[in-house]
Amino acid sequence: MEIFGIELIDTEDFIELLLRFALNTGVIIVLVRYLYYKITNRKDYLFTYFLISTIVFLLCFLLENVKLELGFALGLFAIFGIIRYRTRQIEIKEMTYLFLVIGVSVINALANKKVSYAELLFTNIALIVVTYLFERVFFLKHESRKTIAYEKIELVKPENYQLMLDDLQERTGLVINRAEVGRIDFLRDSARVRIYYYESDNGLGFEDEGSGSDDDVD
Repeated sequence: MEIFGIELIDTEDFIELLLRFALNTGVIIVLVRYLYYKITNRKDYLFTYFLISTIVFLLCFLLENVKLELGFALGLFAIFGIIRYRTRQIEIKEMTYLFLVIGVSVINALANKKVSYAELLFTNIALIVVTYLFERVFFLKHESRKTIAYEKIELVKPENYQLMLDDLQERTGLVINRAEVGRIDFLRDSARVRIYYYESDNGLGFEDEGSGSDDDVD
């Protein structure tokens, strides 16, 4: 069955898409969720890797037979060049969402008649479902972060980590999950400490740095 000359479903190609997508997703879950995340506990990169993997796979699969002119292909890469060099730095998660919406737009615009409606519909639904699952289901607690100018330099020593954590919790009023010591300035007796806390444990809390806030807490 065809609609406007486009096949409604190509069973062979659709099954191939499902099998390859399942294989790709399974491999990425093992690499990122059960290997990378267990070691680093970096949720922002975990989110980024999954969505970039999904969109790149679907782009390559669906656009395999699409011939792009050189000027148009260069124009797509120029989009990222403009974003990177003509605006302020974009956080990882926001850049991922940006890449996601650009990728979906490219797929929907350039998928030719060799791509059935079933494949195209599956692509869009899969991106929505994957994004929703990793945003709302798998990670119910959103870990926010804030960088603090900390003057009690004697507490940044590894053996005083718990004392520093207790002091930060008392002064900020936040239930802090963990903290990382960054740059240490011995001339000013201060250090940069990045604190991580769950929004659900702290009500509104502070504005998350990942939301675009560049201010530090002193």
